[in-house]
Amino acid sequence: MSSPNTRPLRADAQRNRDHLLTIARAAFAADGDEVTLDRIAKDAGVGIGTLYRHFPTRDALVEAVYAAELDAVVADAEPLLAELPGDEALREWMNHYARFTATKRGMLGTLRAGWASGRIATPSTRERIVAVIGSLLVAGAADGTLRSDVRADDVVSMLLGVFVSAGGAGDSADEAQTGRLLDLLIDGLRPRTG
Repeated sequence: MSSPNTRPLRADAQRNRDHLLTIARAAFAADGDEVTLDRIAKDAGVGIGTLYRHFPTRDALVEAVYAAELDAVVADAEPLLAELPGDEALREWMNHYARFTATKRGMLGTLRAGWASGRIATPSTRERIVAVIGSLLVAGAADGTLRSDVRADDVVSMLLGVFVSAGGAGDSADEAQTGRLLDLLIDGLRPRTG
């Protein structure tokens, strides 16, 4: 996050930062909090000094990965709605949210410790996710593919239940169960017939 007095990064520095975030996201999703910063730098093909120039602490890197992932999953809804009916857009968006949740799970220890200590700002994740789901539900109700009597915060609670019970992404059996549960959830959100 940049302050108003921070100059924009040079193009090559921005590419390095973005690449580090991509590598860190994959590493946290695969290996969780156990991944080392040295490994992230090595996997990114940069020196540890470059990583520390962009992210002076592990908490700073975790916070940046989390924020980038949250921004991406929130932004995913609009293009999906532009090309798909409401129910299909919501179902596809749920896949994106499942991947976000899997990445977050890999960083959970660091995130919780950082939030508790105040080293990492507490995000407005739930509010942002509720707002996105609300917009998807409104679009689906307008095109007749989703019920109009469903509250977005109820859908968020159901999604969290799916992710906790199925384990999210990462293991193919968990992913298959997550997919089946998300399909059932979408079926329950479609208008009743007859």
